[in-house]
Amino acid sequence: MTPSPPPPTNPTALTLKERYMDVRERIARAAARGGRRESDIILVAVTKYAEPDQIRELISLGHRDFGENKVQQLVQRAAVIDEWLGRQKSMPGAARALSSQGGAVTASGVAGAGGGVRWHMIGHLQRNKVRKALECARLIHSVDSLRIAEEIQAVANKRDQTVDILLQVNVSGEPSKHGCALPAALPLAEQIETMVQVRLRGLMTMAPLSPNPEDARPHFARLRELFEEMRQAGIGSTGRGAGHFNILSMGMSHDFEVAIEEGANLVRVGTSIFGEPPAGVAEQDDGDDEE
Repeated sequence: MTPSPPPPTNPTALTLKERYMDVRERIARAAARGGRRESDIILVAVTKYAEPDQIRELISLGHRDFGENKVQQLVQRAAVIDEWLGRQKSMPGAARALSSQGGAVTASGVAGAGGGVRWHMIGHLQRNKVRKALECARLIHSVDSLRIAEEIQAVANKRDQTVDILLQVNVSGEPSKHGCALPAALPLAEQIETMVQVRLRGLMTMAPLSPNPEDARPHFARLRELFEEMRQAGIGSTGRGAGHFNILSMGMSHDFEVAIEEGANLVRVGTSIFGEPPAGVAEQDDGDDEE
């Protein structure tokens, strides 16, 4: 396969809109190399280091899917943006203007288009933060154990809520990364499939950080293989909304094009949209002890 083209040489010189449109164009090109369309790919804008004004500007450009890796920040940002959207909709003609921008990409049926914002919980999730996460997040990307899945089930049952989740898999085997081990993934998925209030939508992984995006390719290819193995084993083929196991979340700013070429239909991009994080901080969405 032809290696992905390098990112722009000086993205810091671009405006937010220019960076966003550049990412969308790169997604379209990567999708085309795999015989797909841009609309087949969900772009989750990671707001970990974004300013509120940047989030609002992205919404004004029509984007709707945003990701946070800390529950506290997820709750705070969701409240701020909801309040802002409420004010916008109360202004004459504003609701129509917002909706006319079009909904975000909704491949794989995460949500329908519209004026609302869809928040994704992409960082490591602790059991004592599940309730707050479920109040805001449309999709939980980081379920990596039976204990956390059972806690989500318990909280969702009390709320009479169906929760969409992804199973995070540590494909690289790095001790520093969250995620279940590859051999444990299918048995864990089978256990989650028995839960009434939890709907397993797909898989997520993070490749090792490397200056060369091609280094991520074998890890993404292995997750795609696991994804297909699980489908063949019947994951997502029964129960509520059969066929719901259809999301492959992999790829961030430095490697999302490779991820798309290897089958990702959801990518999590922060730096390439919002600019570089503070000095000395790498773009990671794996969370820390806060979650």
